[in-house]
Amino acid sequence: MPPTYVLARDHLQRAAAILQGVDSRSRELRCIIERTVNLMNDDQPRVQSEPSNVLDFAAFKSHASRGY
Repeated sequence: MPPTYVLARDHLQRAAAILQGVDSRSRELRCIIERTVNLMNDDQPRVQSEPSNVLDFAAFKSHASRGY
């Protein structure tokens, strides 16, 4: 997950913690934030449909660390 998504998820989780009020608007906002965080956690990397000349550095590092 890109660092910007991690940062955004952390901010949303903090916002949800702040919205602990018992009124209906706070509950609704907290629910929306929690669903958004869950969607971000469920986000899976998309598989490229066609070959590309763009290098995925994370995959390259992982591959290189195994000695291939």
